[in-house]
Amino acid sequence: MHRLTSEPHALEARYDRATAHLDAPLAIVDLPAFDANAADLARRAQGKPIRVASKSVRCRALLERVLARDGFAGIMSFTLAESLWLARSGFSDVLLAYPSADRAAFAELTDDPKLAAAVTVLVDDVAQLELIDAARAGGRAEIRVCLELDTSFRTAGGRMRVGARRSPLREPAQLAEFARLVARRPGFKVVGLMAYEGHVAGVGDAVAGRPLFSRSVRVMQAAARRELARRRWEAVRAVRAEAPDLEFVNGGGTGSVQGTAAEAAVTEVAAGSGLYVPRLFDNFRSFSGRPAALFAQPVVRRPGPGVVTVLGGGYPASGAAGADRLPEPYLPAGLAYDPQEGAGEVQTPLLGAAADGLRVGDKVWFRHAKAGELCERFDALRLVDGDRVVATVPTYRGEGHTFL
Repeated sequence: MHRLTSEPHALEARYDRATAHLDAPLAIVDLPAFDANAADLARRAQGKPIRVASKSVRCRALLERVLARDGFAGIMSFTLAESLWLARSGFSDVLLAYPSADRAAFAELTDDPKLAAAVTVLVDDVAQLELIDAARAGGRAEIRVCLELDTSFRTAGGRMRVGARRSPLREPAQLAEFARLVARRPGFKVVGLMAYEGHVAGVGDAVAGRPLFSRSVRVMQAAARRELARRRWEAVRAVRAEAPDLEFVNGGGTGSVQGTAAEAAVTEVAAGSGLYVPRLFDNFRSFSGRPAALFAQPVVRRPGPGVVTVLGGGYPASGAAGADRLPEPYLPAGLAYDPQEGAGEVQTPLLGAAADGLRVGDKVWFRHAKAGELCERFDALRLVDGDRVVATVPTYRGEGHTFL
């Protein structure tokens, strides 16, 4: 469990008082924790701007809140439809961090010079450029593109790979060749380069109870950082030779902000999960955030001593299936899943001595394993300051959007 920033009973009591007038299920964001996490991210970025990963927030009001702070600039989006919606909502710098095959959205983008000026799309294959051109319905707006560098760490002569399978563009010469191809193609302009080292930014190096694993992660990450820093520098130099007007070089994530920001080749870093601090980000030596996003489920049954049942709660996170992808019963402290049932679709039994202090109708507070995925389960976030709900803001879902 994450180190609680205050005495667990006091924290639970504060959240219960703030939401006493509201029935669960519900989701909250603790504003002082959210703001403290934002300040810590900015400190770790050492003066380089942080592009906010919208998939880890999924709430326009909170995107606006963090972007109003010094040290944050621009959004890293996850679908083209979302990118267009955000641009129409007034966000002027949106980087789509994943390739798209949304022909209808590309038709809109190429037909609207204002949208095209606000949105940058990711490409790493000629076929993607061809799809965009085929989607043009008479629109001639120049499309801003960002190239992606594969950051995976290869060892044992290339036989072993650590890191996500993303871009096919790995070597600086490949990036330069592709940048040259884009530059020669009418209707496109290379403006950025992205390299997301998820095996460093998203993998904890201090997992409780697993010292040998944690040590091996630290060894791997140290070697991966050295290799990537060299290759990223060479890639940027190679791409700038073909695209001298390159505007940004994006890298990193919540778990690697300070290391990535220290690279001279990088002009901005990305982060999003570090604002909410879900449970998968508890296991890092480099930082310790404050859990800011929580959800509550109501107690609906008391099957016997040492057990209560809450409504729903089976909200697993994406990624390789495992216990670490389940929400964490957080408050009251000391509750655990029944190993035979886990987190259920419509009900979840919870075991532990703390269960005996709960009554039907009481709230149990959970932390999601990942950040923004919580917002796909709730249409609103209650913003808590002290022991009051000071605002209720819609999630993407609450605004009628489920982009992915």
